[in-house]
Amino acid sequence: MQPNIQAFFDPATWTVTYVVFDERGGSCAIIDPVLDYDPKAGRTKTVSADKLISFIHEQHLTVEWILETHAHADHLSSADYLKGKLGGKTAIGDHIPVVQQTFKKLFNMEATFSPDGSQFDHLLADGESFGVGKLPAKAISVSGHTPADMAYQFEDVIFIGDTLFMPDIGTARADFPGGDARQLYHSIRKLLDFPPDTRLFMCHDYPPKGRDVQWQSTVAEERAYNIHVHDGVSEEEFVAMRTARDATLEMPVLMLPSVQFNVRAGQMPPAEDNGIAYFKIPINVI
Repeated sequence: MQPNIQAFFDPATWTVTYVVFDERGGSCAIIDPVLDYDPKAGRTKTVSADKLISFIHEQHLTVEWILETHAHADHLSSADYLKGKLGGKTAIGDHIPVVQQTFKKLFNMEATFSPDGSQFDHLLADGESFGVGKLPAKAISVSGHTPADMAYQFEDVIFIGDTLFMPDIGTARADFPGGDARQLYHSIRKLLDFPPDTRLFMCHDYPPKGRDVQWQSTVAEERAYNIHVHDGVSEEEFVAMRTARDATLEMPVLMLPSVQFNVRAGQMPPAEDNGIAYFKIPINVI
């Protein structure tokens, strides 16, 4: 059975969220859902997430999984909100404790926060098989952008998170805490070893002027045309390029609120004694 795929593009963060389902009236997984966040006001909204809910209700779907490809640094996750509305299990790669340990220290998170991945319902291991209704699925570790990046395969489709972008954009950065350009190269080559017609679905697109937003490519297209890692680009060439390029990039606008929120599986930090929850901004650290 081929997966049915409905994409939802968020222009505020250039993020693509997916609902993957077996059939109308069947089961689905949600991949990389967005919680709207206004950094000027420090206020969240659920407009993007509510669009997913409406679609899932229209298709009479049962949510089995809410999957994160990694702890995103460019948008807040609506996983916890969606779980409360629709059910399903939240899941992420089983290396998320490494990421949590790093950011617990950076943000001096509360002592009761356990950097063990327990905020998620399930931690997926590399190569682990699972299912979404009648659809078989498999988790594929693609670390490098972060230590916990995971791709999700459904038949001839792979949702690859931030590992690769459309061929004219290139590849993910590898300079976040725990990132590794050399490991990213190996993860990319793992993906590009799949059959040429394997469809690859991106988590983001940042289109150049004159091109519409796109989020679907193939292994063949990436191997032939990806500007950073097409066939013939060696590991050393990639690492040198990625390291030099990353040194010129600014931090994502929503990195500081996003990471401390997303390592909690989309849950707010605990409220302080005045009943208000706060994001922290470390000064002169990053």
